[in-house]
Order: sequence, then C-alpha cells, then structure tokens
Amino acid sequence: MCATTSSSSSSDVSEERRPGRALLRRWPTVLALALTVPGLVLGGSEEAAGAVRGYGEFLPLLPLLYVVVHQAGRAKATWPVLGAGVVFAFALQLLDVVSPAGVMVGVALAVLLWGAVRGTPHGRPLLGVQAAGAVVFGALALTGLVLDPDVGRYLVAAGWFLHGVWDFAHLRMRRLEGVVAPTFAEWCGVVDVVVAVELLFLV
Repeated sequence: MCATTSSSSSSDVSEERRPGRALLRRWPTVLALALTVPGLVLGGSEEAAGAVRGYGEFLPLLPLLYVVVHQAGRAKATWPVLGAGVVFAFALQLLDVVSPAGVMVGVALAVLLWGAVRGTPHGRPLLGVQAAGAVVFGALALTGLVLDPDVGRYLVAAGWFLHGVWDFAHLRMRRLEGVVAPTFAEWCGVVDVVVAVELLFLV
C-alpha cells in the first residue's frame, strides 16, 4: 500500500515538473497570447478611431459564433465556424458597402428566430441565454461604433471584456458547457481580455 502511494505521488510530481505537458494542455491560452501580445506591445501606434472601428466591427462575431454553434448542436463545429466567420467579416470589410457589425447582429437575430420557431438542441432556456448575449454584445458594439472614438472605445472594451467573462462562464459552468468547444472558450476568453486591456490603456 505504501509503495503504491509513494509511486503515485512520485508520478504526480513528475507530471508537475514537465512544463511541456502543461503548455500542451494550455495550448489555447498560449495561442491566444501569441496572437495578442504583439498588439499589446505595438498598440500605442494605432489611432483610437481605427482601433475602435476594427474591434467594434468584429465584436458581434463572438456572440454570433455562440449562437450558430449552439443551434447546430455540435461543439466540434466551433473552430470551423470561427474560421468561416472571420473570412465573412473580412470580406464585408473589404467590400465596404455595409457595416460588418450590423450584418453579424442581423444574422445572429435571424438564427435565434429560427431556433425559437424550429426548436433548439440545448433547450429554450439556453437559447434565451444566447439571445441575451447576442443582444448585449451587439448593442455595445453598435453603440460604441456610432459614438466618438474617445467614448466609444470604453463601450467596445466593455463588450470584449464581458465576452471574456462569458467565455469563462461557458468553460466552467456545467449548465453552459458544451455549447462551444472548451478549447475555443479558453482561447477566446484570453483574447477578449487582452483586447479590452489594449483598448483601455494602450490605444
């Protein structure tokens, strides 16, 4: 018995002393920091108006992704949906005909309406949670975009920060887990908080 306990303890210590494995388990956090730290370092070089517009236009993509994946009922679809959403948002920016934020809010509301009429894999209460998120984050983004950048950036930053809280809630709360891939929730939560810090202090 003692030998078994000793062997188990030494195995646990051995695992703790392997930083490579710890990093591998936390790869979403590592990836998020790799993508956002350069922006923190160089953030002061960007004008407030450009930063608020860029981050404000992309903010509604975050709740839209949750809404689409929730309605699809397949958490494994999270990363492909993210890729498609980013391409879609960039295409709208390049066309410069309509506001990407407005389009994404509209798409999110359409998907929510479809879920309310046709049913939803995770049940109507959780659909209501996603609807609330889409409305709140969409409103913060759209309001932040129409205000003066010096004021609007606080609303946009609040939207990104609160979505980080949203991500971590979905990662930790049993009632919410499974809506999106846990790796995405971890990655997005870190990205969201770093973007909020950049908007508040470095732009």
